[in-house]
This record gives sequence, C-alpha cells and structure tokens, in this order.
Amino acid sequence: MANHDIKVKINGEEHSASVEPRLLLVHLIRDELNLTGTHIGCDTSNCGACTVLVDGKSAKSCTMFAVQANGKEITTIEGVASNGTMHPLQEGFKEEHGLQCGYCTPGMIMRAMELLEKNPDPSEEDIRWGISGNLCRCTGYVNIVKSIQYAAEKMKGEA
Repeated sequence: MANHDIKVKINGEEHSASVEPRLLLVHLIRDELNLTGTHIGCDTSNCGACTVLVDGKSAKSCTMFAVQANGKEITTIEGVASNGTMHPLQEGFKEEHGLQCGYCTPGMIMRAMELLEKNPDPSEEDIRWGISGNLCRCTGYVNIVKSIQYAAEKMKGEA
C-alpha cells in the first residue's frame, strides 16, 4: 500500500505527513503529532471522545481517514484556549462542574463549539440534542448542559 503525502493545518500550525491510506485521523493527531487531548473511546464513532473540528465542523476522528483531512484546517482541544486564557466552554466545564473523570470532556467541548457557532442562544433541548452523539459515562449530563449554557451566556457578553 503506497503512502499518501498530506498537508493539514492543526491548531493553526501546518503539518505535512506521509500516511498510509488506512491511517485514522485520530492516530495522526495522537501518535504522529503527539496531541493527546483527543481521546479514543470506542473506535466506532459511538462515544465522541475523539471529536475534533474539521473546517469548523465537528467530526469523529476515529472514523475519518487522515487522507480525508488533506488540505483541511483541524482544531483539537489543545487549540481551544487563546493566549493562555481558557475558552468560555473550558471555563464553563470548570465553573459548572461539567466533568468528573474528564475523558469525554475534550470531545464534548469540541462538539459544543460547533453547536454554539450555529446557535449562540441554545435551549436546554437544543444542547441535549446537540451533544447527543457524545457519551458521558459519569455525569448524567446535567452539569454538562449547565456548562454549555454558561459558555453561551459568556460568549454573548463578549460579542
């Protein structure tokens, strides 16, 4: 199997790689680029722990090939904070106790980023529907919803 040369921009930084066609994006991110905040939970796209943004849209990187990301801009959890300042979603998860073990948190935050980009004033139902593809085995989602509501309010104030 011949390798493919790809170029991606991850968290604002250009990367070139020669990858096997079957290499999953999550393995490029974690194993080749050492950005380990993107988690692997199920390898079947059921849990969402591997969620990243690809050209601003959430994608489960455990079922996307790295070659499919060629020429794309990817944001991982490592690229969310700005100049050492937490993103309102990160702050919301901290302030509203939206995490317990923390394993799902990076994927939840990445999914919520797209949600708030599309809908800056979501209802509780909108949030629950928006994160329905990401599983948390610890919290029961109440504080995750509160965390996203916190971020939405804060982001409205920053606009």
